[in-house]
Amino acid sequence: MITVNGLEELKTLAGRDLGHSSWLEITQDRVNAFAEATGDHQWIHVDVERAAAGPFGGPIAHGYLTLSLVIPFFGEILQVQGVKMGVNYGLDKVRFASPVRVGSKIRLAAGLDTVDEVAKRCVQATYDFTVQIDGLDKPACVARPIYRYYA
Repeated sequence: MITVNGLEELKTLAGRDLGHSSWLEITQDRVNAFAEATGDHQWIHVDVERAAAGPFGGPIAHGYLTLSLVIPFFGEILQVQGVKMGVNYGLDKVRFASPVRVGSKIRLAAGLDTVDEVAKRCVQATYDFTVQIDGLDKPACVARPIYRYYA
């Protein structure tokens, strides 16, 4: 884990690889809970028998479940202290390159692309996130999230 104190220290990380999180196994229980929370009960996620005969050979995680997991994963990689708050400002890009089969393990690899001042005592940081699948070269998800930090 990398810990920075304040906006000036965060700026020193621009252009750097920040490392990766621990692995997390995607369980059918997690997929089902996400389906309940979002109302997305598509069979490729929740119908184990039907999904076994489907295009992926079994149930897969929702793309947005995979994306939502970057939040706790990122908390393992970087802590920004000495600021009043940090907020998720949005995403420039998200692609779901490979399905995440139930039983797979995933983790986040992160880099900090840029840190730009956008207002007095406020910076905007653009990250490069890759959700990796254990044992596969092709990632589950690539994203360019934008965070704002206020001092």
